[in-house]
Amino acid sequence: MRFAQIFPKTFDRLTRSRLTCADRIVLPSVPHAVERVGANEKGKQATKSFTDRRVASAVLLAVAFILVTPAAAHAYVGPGAGFAFLSSFLSLFLAFIYSFFAFITWPIRRIYRMLRSFKVYRRAIARRVVIVGFDGLDPDLAARFMQQGKLPNFARLRDSGTFCPLATTCPPISPVAWSSFMTGVNPGKHNIYDFINRDTESYLPLLSSARIRNPKKPGKSGKYWLRRDKPRVKLLRKGIPFWQFLGKAGIFSSVLRVPVTFPPEKFHGVLLSGMCVPDLQGSQGVFSFYSTRELSNEKPASGVYIPVRKNNGRFRSYIPGPENPLHPGEHTPLRVDFSVMPDGTADRAEFEIGGQRFKLQKGEYSDWVELEFKAALNVRVRGICRFYLKEVQPHLEVYAGPVNIDPSRPALPISHPLVYSVYLSKLLGPYATLGLAEDTWALNEGCLDEEAFLKQCYLIHEERKRMFFDALAKTPRGACVCVFDITDRVQHMFWRFIDDHHPAATAGQRGGRYGGVIEDLYRRMDELVGQILSRIGEGVLIVLSDHGFKTFERSVNLNSWLWRNGYLALKEGVWQSGEWFATVDWEHTRAYAMGLNGLYINQKGRERCGTVAQGEATRSLKAELREKLQELCDPKASRRAISRVFDSEATFRGPYRESAPDLIVGYAPGFRAGWDSVTGRVTETVFEDNCKAWSGDHCIDPLSVPGVLFSNRKLECHQPAIVDVAPSVLEWFGLKVPPHMDGKPWTLENPSSPSPLSRGERGTPGGG
Repeated sequence: MRFAQIFPKTFDRLTRSRLTCADRIVLPSVPHAVERVGANEKGKQATKSFTDRRVASAVLLAVAFILVTPAAAHAYVGPGAGFAFLSSFLSLFLAFIYSFFAFITWPIRRIYRMLRSFKVYRRAIARRVVIVGFDGLDPDLAARFMQQGKLPNFARLRDSGTFCPLATTCPPISPVAWSSFMTGVNPGKHNIYDFINRDTESYLPLLSSARIRNPKKPGKSGKYWLRRDKPRVKLLRKGIPFWQFLGKAGIFSSVLRVPVTFPPEKFHGVLLSGMCVPDLQGSQGVFSFYSTRELSNEKPASGVYIPVRKNNGRFRSYIPGPENPLHPGEHTPLRVDFSVMPDGTADRAEFEIGGQRFKLQKGEYSDWVELEFKAALNVRVRGICRFYLKEVQPHLEVYAGPVNIDPSRPALPISHPLVYSVYLSKLLGPYATLGLAEDTWALNEGCLDEEAFLKQCYLIHEERKRMFFDALAKTPRGACVCVFDITDRVQHMFWRFIDDHHPAATAGQRGGRYGGVIEDLYRRMDELVGQILSRIGEGVLIVLSDHGFKTFERSVNLNSWLWRNGYLALKEGVWQSGEWFATVDWEHTRAYAMGLNGLYINQKGRERCGTVAQGEATRSLKAELREKLQELCDPKASRRAISRVFDSEATFRGPYRESAPDLIVGYAPGFRAGWDSVTGRVTETVFEDNCKAWSGDHCIDPLSVPGVLFSNRKLECHQPAIVDVAPSVLEWFGLKVPPHMDGKPWTLENPSSPSPLSRGERGTPGGG
């Protein structure tokens, strides 16, 4: 579940700061690039040495390209961030000197790391561990498709190694579960409970994973704008990922697109950040839609509808970018103009943007298009986006995806080392960097149809596969970790086609053209597993998911229920609230819901207008709410909507328990927090049908949506949980498990013996 995709536009307005500073990003991690991208891989064979030289050369070329290209200033943007633009020549010069020093000392550091890692690997029972995450892969569907003979490679893992459900976190939300995956601790120790938490002063949402401190207003020297300060992005996730423990022991790791790794942390390895990387507007993803039709006056939940003008036979419009940093507070976004020349007879059109020209057929995506947003002569920022030609005649309709940060000229450090994203772009071409890259909301609003959404998902998936197999080849020892998001996104949007009773699909749609999309998705993941098995050798392979999936047929507006039952108050004469509790009377409110599963007590001494005393009064109110909510029945479905309600005091352990919601609501299968509820709206309706394309979900009782665990080795594990992964990896590499970890390590049966699949039964590579 992606919270920002439920209410992205409103959420973006609340979390996005204004552009207030000019500065250039300097490459703080350039020296580490030469050291860490491929340089720490050991091996004495000639083929391995050649690989090392090739990687080192590619990295050096990337560094040189950045340092000597007379371009432009880069920008720094975070979730809700402002920008940092141009700095002095001295900074670039110092970065070059630093990089040169790192290069000439590289052989010494390489020898030192080889000696240190040799000592470490003597204690290891596994020399390479490969972890492939399929976000949302469901154990019930996997078991059914294996039983039907449709997933031969997953079946080989099951028969020769391990297959079982994997307990998820409470609540079973992606940022929570993946944070426990990497740190081995419960949310009380890593501080992530949802996509958002609340500001106790304003009662407004805050992004839970990162925080930005705005820079000061830029100054001007002659014709150049100069920085006075720099925005700082702070990672709010606590706990230490297992790859940092590995790195301290000299074990190299490649980590790709694991959620809640933005901003990237330093460690001995390479990392490309995943979920929570913003787009160039500082949001979690805002698309643009262009049409010559007269569009509805209703504002879209995500994205912007932009008018198209016809001039000299061409249709003209623009791509909105970040707000102008030279005019902070005026909310004037930078833009890049483009034009479209339709060819109605051939259902195609020619696009021209920034000196680039390309043609698209109806129903076709463009390649990544480079965009340059200019604020002044020396103040500019680069991004990339894709266009989709939806219609040519009788009306022109064009979709432009969110403007991603350009990985070849990154506007902020989206990787560690910083140059790693550049290396990947030079090696593999441009790729999506946005944390929530698949545009689910464009499908929800009809700006993309199902076919266009699927094309987008698989374009991004192919990019992920290429970078994963590059990392796998460059990591013959150590840990290689990659998370694939497509399994989550496609199931969210296509579950209605496999649910016979879902209100978002007609009887004719169920089992029709899109009825086999989810099965095809699992087949493609099976083919990917086959390709991995053919390349992994004697390494340990773990395939897992953070949670499973269930249908989402009925919405529950908890805030409406709280209001109707006297726990939440509206101002006098008001019968509903706008977004984010706009007309709530906080001085008479005792409880409120925020996020996907959280419910908070309006507590004295904590919330600004708290009404409930701490201690016994709070405990009594929580017990009362738990009892009533667990009996809440949907009159239409004639069944309970909530399976269990968890008290955070009894559920979480650790120093960050105070950040948790007071109660976690575990919905019953078929139910979930309503669209109004998650945006802080109070209406007279508690239950309603979910008629959106977003039709499958997992933000319910954790027992109903376990993840899945596969391995090419037999694992001794009793009731395995996602929190067990980190301590297991550390133990397999011969490291002591830190006492603060909550997970329990799994035992590899016959660790000295090669996997059965490495002795010839390699799996079916497939072509997926």
